[in-house]
Amino acid sequence: MVCRELTKHQRDLIVERYQSGEGYKKISTALDIPWNTVKTVIKKWKKYGTTVTMERTGRPSKIDEKTRQKLVMEAAKRPTATLTELQEYLASTGCVLHVTTIPRIVHMSGVWGRVA
Repeated sequence: MVCRELTKHQRDLIVERYQSGEGYKKISTALDIPWNTVKTVIKKWKKYGTTVTMERTGRPSKIDEKTRQKLVMEAAKRPTATLTELQEYLASTGCVLHVTTIPRIVHMSGVWGRVA
């Protein structure tokens, strides 16, 4: 079974059909979406009044996307730089990270083979 998020258009279509009087099963077969997904979309629409994807829970990222890109570019430009040097570089930009956080961010960004 493939898990994928419905598009805003699909969720809006589900709600429109529901408002016109169709049931879960009819909507499900017409749009080729599981009836339980249809039910969930309608429940969320009734509760929150919108079909927009709600914000998910979880810890916020330590750094924003722009700073992450700067770090990755610096690590790719200087592959022999130590983690402490990269930490000092980030501190000069105003971002304070632990030394062990830096390789995790660089690794998740797809930069491999660093010496440090």
